Amino acid sequence: MTLPDLRPVVVCLGSVVMDHTFHVDEVVQPPSKNRARSYMLGAGGLAANASIAVSRLGGNCIFWGRVGDDLNGGPLLDALAEQGVDVAHCHRAPGGRTPVSAVLVDPVGERSIYAYRGEQLGTDPAWLPLGQLDRARSFLCDPRWPEGSARALDYARARGLPTVIDGEKSETRILLDLIPRTDHAIFSVPGLVNYAPGARPAEALRLAIAAGCKVAGVTRGEKGTLWLTAEDPEPRVTPAFRVQATNTTGAGDVFHGAYALAIAEGQPVERAMRFASAAGALRARDGATPTREMLEALLCAQPG
Repeated sequence: MTLPDLRPVVVCLGSVVMDHTFHVDEVVQPPSKNRARSYMLGAGGLAANASIAVSRLGGNCIFWGRVGDDLNGGPLLDALAEQGVDVAHCHRAPGGRTPVSAVLVDPVGERSIYAYRGEQLGTDPAWLPLGQLDRARSFLCDPRWPEGSARALDYARARGLPTVIDGEKSETRILLDLIPRTDHAIFSVPGLVNYAPGARPAEALRLAIAAGCKVAGVTRGEKGTLWLTAEDPEPRVTPAFRVQATNTTGAGDVFHGAYALAIAEGQPVERAMRFASAAGALRARDGATPTREMLEALLCAQPG
């Protein structure tokens, strides 16, 4: 007899990238020729990293993304599947070229990223199996494929499914279209600037609330996460966890995945913010996505 899978289902939609990561002594200006101390190849991308976080932290994650039918596409989806992410419904675009990136990481964990977002992946969201959202407990997306995000956000809202968006740096028009469709808008600092140019952070978050969000926040690294809700528009800060960063690549993505899982589990917003902050901190400390056991240990070690 097969026991039912009781893990909460989280659907993630958005970018998936084949990351080539080089650890270097310093990021120097060209022209130059330099030696890397180490190299890693693996799955990256905003929503893809979030998907891995959902899976490793105890969720049942379904990922919807687009890759090409080139040499990178199949291995990239295989890498996600190895992390427990369901990639059965991803789209392999005929003649498409899969997104790839070169990530340079210095000794203190800061990074420079050179990204190629792929070609001929298609923008039509008609292939999305939206019915899978009917069994989900939350939905997360990023702004990299706005047509797909908009379609899924609208479907989820019509059914009362909580939605989260990674408000990463993007075109202002894209964010202005997607944010009003979302329940929980969690921005990066550059993303918030793009969303509301010239506005102070708290003011920009209130604009997101006025647009229809229930929760709006911005991750600020060591300064913690600034956030507010439609019920309480006074800004609050969830402090950052005290860790020694070795590689900040993907820390924000892991934050979003952990937050979406926390919402799927029914955690209140204040606890979800702290849960997500711990996950992001561990990713920055170790350069790898944490397990639930690791996250709970950090929460106990640094009580709020």
